[in-house]
Order: sequence, then C-alpha cells, then structure tokens
Amino acid sequence: MRAIKLVSVVLSLIVGSYGMASAQMSSTPSNVKIANGMITDSKGMTLYTFDKDTAPGKSACNGQCATIWPLLPVASDAMAMGPWTIITRDDGKKQWAYKGKPLYTFAQDSKAGDMAGDGKGGGAWHMAKP
Repeated sequence: MRAIKLVSVVLSLIVGSYGMASAQMSSTPSNVKIANGMITDSKGMTLYTFDKDTAPGKSACNGQCATIWPLLPVASDAMAMGPWTIITRDDGKKQWAYKGKPLYTFAQDSKAGDMAGDGKGGGAWHMAKP
C-alpha cells in the first residue's frame, strides 16, 4: 500500500511539473520571442515601447508614426495572458502590449537583432525588455 501511495505521489509531482512547464512555455504570444534580455517578434526583429504611451490600454502612435513604428499584431484567436495584454487602437486594429506598454517594430530595422530604433524620437523609443 505504501508503494502505491509513493508511486502516486511521484506521478503527481511529474504531471504537475509538466503542467507548470507547459504553462510557462505558452505564457507568451506565438509571434513573440524572449531571449538575451530582449523581446523580439517571431522573426527576431526588435520590439520597442514608446514613452508617450501613458494612457492604459492606448497607443499614442497613430498616422505617420504607425507607418514608421508598425504595431505588433494580434492573431484573431489570441488571448491575453499574464503580463501580455491586447489593446484596441484608434483605427480598430489589435496590438500586443507587455506590462501595459504597447509593442512596436521599427520600419528601418533591416534584419533580426537590429536595434536602430532604440533611443529615437528624442529618446522616447526603447527596446522592449522582459
């Protein structure tokens, strides 16, 4: 009987650990990667935050700004999770935000790992960090 209880406890620990690992692995949007202290899109392009995004759930980057700083899009079936939220922009598009800060790419970044946008706009644009 003790052997059965011991096996049951061990199996519970294994299954519980697997569930926790799965939850951690799926705790970021599918089009985002976190590595080496930075947040990138799925292609490895640097993601940025904007100091003027001060109102909760709102992007201050519209019009020409949004052409230079494209939003990190949200898949139609995506759901907010943990620090990852979904905001609706003035134009009705959905955008990912991390810890309340909307996320953007920079149109002038040409390859994965570029950080050409960091510090632009009078220092208002910053590389997104976990």
